Amino acid sequence: MIHHKSRIVVLFVLALLLCACSGSKKRYVIGVSQCSEDIWRDKLNDELRMGAYSYDNVELRFASADDNDDKQIEQIDRFISDGIDLLIVSPNQVATITPAIDRAYDKGIPVIVFDRKTSSKKYTAYIGADNKLMGRELGEYIAHRLNGHGNVVEIMGLKGSSPAIERHTGFVEALSRYPGIRLLASLQGDWTEQSGQKAMENYLKSPSTNTQHPSAAPHIDFVFGQNDRMAIGASKALKQSISTPSPSINTQHPSPTTLFCGIDALPTAGGGIECVRDNILEASYIYPTHGDEVMQLAMNILQGKPYDKENLLKAAIVTKENARVLLMQNEETIRQTGYVNQLHKQANEYLRQLGYQRLLTLSAVGIVALLLLMAVVTYLYLRQKTKINRERAQMARQQLDFYTQASHELRTPLTLIEGPLAQLAATNDMQNASEKAVEMLDIVQRNTAQLSKLVNKILDVQVDNSWKNDASAQKIEGGGWQNSTVETSLAVPTPAAGGDGKTDHSVLIVDDNDDIRAYLRTILQANYTIFEAADGQQGLDIAHKEVPDLIVSDVMMPVMNGLEFCQRVKDDFVTSHIPVILLTARALSQHQVEGYRSGADGYITKPFQPDVLLARIDNLLRSRVKLKNLFTTTITTTEKTDASAPEPTDIVQQEHEFITRFREQVVRDMANSDLNVESIGQEMGLSRVQLYRKVKALTGMSPVELIRKTRLMKAHELLQTTDKTVSEVAYEVGFSAPSYFTKCFKDEYGMLPGDVKS
Repeated sequence: MIHHKSRIVVLFVLALLLCACSGSKKRYVIGVSQCSEDIWRDKLNDELRMGAYSYDNVELRFASADDNDDKQIEQIDRFISDGIDLLIVSPNQVATITPAIDRAYDKGIPVIVFDRKTSSKKYTAYIGADNKLMGRELGEYIAHRLNGHGNVVEIMGLKGSSPAIERHTGFVEALSRYPGIRLLASLQGDWTEQSGQKAMENYLKSPSTNTQHPSAAPHIDFVFGQNDRMAIGASKALKQSISTPSPSINTQHPSPTTLFCGIDALPTAGGGIECVRDNILEASYIYPTHGDEVMQLAMNILQGKPYDKENLLKAAIVTKENARVLLMQNEETIRQTGYVNQLHKQANEYLRQLGYQRLLTLSAVGIVALLLLMAVVTYLYLRQKTKINRERAQMARQQLDFYTQASHELRTPLTLIEGPLAQLAATNDMQNASEKAVEMLDIVQRNTAQLSKLVNKILDVQVDNSWKNDASAQKIEGGGWQNSTVETSLAVPTPAAGGDGKTDHSVLIVDDNDDIRAYLRTILQANYTIFEAADGQQGLDIAHKEVPDLIVSDVMMPVMNGLEFCQRVKDDFVTSHIPVILLTARALSQHQVEGYRSGADGYITKPFQPDVLLARIDNLLRSRVKLKNLFTTTITTTEKTDASAPEPTDIVQQEHEFITRFREQVVRDMANSDLNVESIGQEMGLSRVQLYRKVKALTGMSPVELIRKTRLMKAHELLQTTDKTVSEVAYEVGFSAPSYFTKCFKDEYGMLPGDVKS
């Protein structure tokens, strides 16, 4: 059997090797030699990278010559020595870069010339715009814009570069067909904005234009920059000559009416399209980058696919009519590009991780192949050993679960033993019992206390056990539900009978154990009206309907446990003010933290002393009396909501908001004699009973009493501060009969309404 498994593993390893070998692809390194760095070329480089995303076997290497012939020649030669697979080059000048391009071509490296041309025919393909056509179309545009008459100045790009030569040729050809158009000068720049500004400044200072008779100097109607940056520079020079004239500069021929146009029409911030939109340039010409098409052409060459040697890119003039649309299209393109870049980064990360995994797999193949048989034998041995250890661990876990569950289950009967024993010991019957009976009771109490300590020690040992985790603890706690008897007939609350000392407070007991509920009832029924529920859901229904003054709840219950029940009580608008005491066998500190985080006002562990529970209930109810005083003062002190009302603490913030809302309803509809509890409750989303019990619990007064008291306070204020009659005041504060108003007023203030001012 072992031999059979060994053969399977060997076949699997061989399959991995075959897959790894068959999946390899030839990688291509493409060198990109840029003549300079500018926004246009940055855009082109980004598009080349985007185009390369479609191929997982392409590496792009970029170099920029910064308009330096020698530097570009050195960079091309370095690409050649590095053994690149293809060269993409934009020559700085037509002739000077040609020898380096020829060397690459002669080395068998395919060469794509883009944007600018070379004087040699040793290139694989050319891709770029028709610069001569651009110059011709802009010449036609200027002639039409000037209606065939006017003076034009041209600012040319870097001397010796193919775009500068071809754009000038096309521009001159177009103007030659319009005798009324005069080309005043073709100034020399180097594609930068500074060169355009400097060329125009020198032209304005030249003797040929700065004459003794300025009126005779020709006016410049249009300036054609062979790119947008030089046109913008010329514009700045002309504007500066107008705003700060100098004796050495003829200020007659530059004018605010001079128009400017250029080439590039970049959609970037401050680019040509924005300048056209903002009336800095009259027009521009899109000089396309199309790096993705350059990349596609390169891959067609490398992969032996068909391609054209000459590839001209389409372009168009940008005017005010289409500038905004083009900018909007570019914004969408940028957004989509960002999304693609993000996807590409994620894909690269996945591929990087895959590469690491593949490397590790291939590195491990040799070792696995040599130690395969030993690994199989070891695996079988370890599997058997692991099985034995798992069975031992399972047995140990089952034992721990048993003792933990048993110790938890002991807490409930211990509660039902300790509590009744304590009560029994305090009865008159036991005081008069025989000495033997008292001794027997004492023995039971001592042993019960000892058993309780033992259970606590068991729990402490379980907590210290290093491999016990929260999940298993929850499972153990939950085991107590299965053996509990759940009485489903308690959906309707049944108040228990009370004694002579019973208060007007009510307590809701929520516990799934019948005996615990009965025991708690015997403790509490002498002083409080009792409601009972067998689980959290029943308890929530009763609390919402009856609005008790306090709730005592177990934690471990079916349907809805005590933590969730407490949280929902505190989150409910109707019941949020009710104090909740959690009474549970969960004695660990983390369990108490969970209880208080759920909103509990008290947490008492089983077994417990009845006096402790009664004292905690009394304390919480007394604290609610203090809140009643606070809220009663808030609602009856003044008509203004925030003027003198006490600032609520974080604890009573929600109840303060409830009382404030109630008061606002009363003040707003005070003049309405039909205002009643039902209408206010409807506005606040509460039934009459719910509103009555919540207001009574918070203020000690019924809603009707609060409404009447607020009306009388307002009446007292009106009688003191106005000259209105008693009848007028009575109707204004919502009394339908002045006689009844007079009676209520006297009951409240001990005087008649007419005696207020006196």
